[in-house]
Amino acid sequence: MENRKGASTPGRALNRQDSFLIFHFLFSLFLLSPLLVGCASPGEPLERKPQAPAPIADLSAEQEASSVVLSFTLPTRASDRRPLKRPPAVEIYRGLASAAPTLLLTIPPDLAAQYTAQQRFRWADVLRPEDFAGRPGGVVSYLVRTRVSAQRASADSNLVRVEIDPPPQPVSDLAAETTPSGVALKWTPPQKNLSGSPISVQRFEIYRALAPAEAQTAKAPPLVQVGVADSPAYQDSQVELGKTYLYSVRSVSQQPGKLLSSGDSNFVSLTFKDIFPPAAPLGLVVVAVPAQGETPAYLELSWAISPEPDLAGYHVYRSEQEGALGTRLNPALLQAPAFRDMNVQPGRRYFYSVTALDRSGNESAPSAAASSGVPAEGQSATSQTK
Repeated sequence: MENRKGASTPGRALNRQDSFLIFHFLFSLFLLSPLLVGCASPGEPLERKPQAPAPIADLSAEQEASSVVLSFTLPTRASDRRPLKRPPAVEIYRGLASAAPTLLLTIPPDLAAQYTAQQRFRWADVLRPEDFAGRPGGVVSYLVRTRVSAQRASADSNLVRVEIDPPPQPVSDLAAETTPSGVALKWTPPQKNLSGSPISVQRFEIYRALAPAEAQTAKAPPLVQVGVADSPAYQDSQVELGKTYLYSVRSVSQQPGKLLSSGDSNFVSLTFKDIFPPAAPLGLVVVAVPAQGETPAYLELSWAISPEPDLAGYHVYRSEQEGALGTRLNPALLQAPAFRDMNVQPGRRYFYSVTALDRSGNESAPSAAASSGVPAEGQSATSQTK
């Protein structure tokens, strides 16, 4: 059968208009594909480059004792003024004399928080003998960078320069011991400063802290100055029984126009305990009291009141052998300086001593002995008393 003009057939070729429409449709899909993919996979878009914190502009530095203390405001925004997504790490750069600053150390974000209060970062660079290298003084320069990414750091902070003088060498042999009136400290004064030059120490500053109960787990407490000494010894009388104290000493020397203190000495700790017994009682007297009615004869002991401020009481000892302490007679601590020995045998001679005890349980040496006895029938009382 013949095809009529204008009739469509299934196998005919596409004309130019049809091809243009198909091409336009496919090209539109190509342009819209990123939007379609974004709608199909919702989420936060990837950042094109890591954040760089804004540069620090208020870095300051000052020598304090044997350290140079750096201080600045920790950034909270990036260089493009957007908020930082996480706390930054801190990189500290230092240069001695005319040398350009080089990286001294990096403080991770979690540790940087320990040096930060109200966004103000404060860190001490402890001076060492090699920082002076035989020079009587010098200049040290610092700058700081921060970063929240390993790929990008902030720009350099402002550069600061500090003139440093060598402080005294720290004390290394601080020792402490308990005395009846408190804690006694002693040490050897330093003879040189950190540059190796001879010095004259003007005074010593004593620092103390109340040590934590669990020294292994608790954070070390801050030390507070509690005294000043002109010589290498100090008596701390402001202590309490049963408490543990931590001590350190700093030496102070005169430099042109200023005083410089050393770093902390070695630390010593001591638990203040009363280990000193009271003085032995005085004036012990033993008197024989004859029998009266149904009350048998007995020996009456008395002695002078102990002047110890923390006196707890007394013990009484008896022996039948001169020079021997013998056996304690009182089961409970005596509160008064008197005692009756009702368990005596007529005709026997007894030797007595008394001791004093304080509230810490320390017992004094025995008093001077006194002796007596209850006379047997027909025996005079004077023959039983010494």
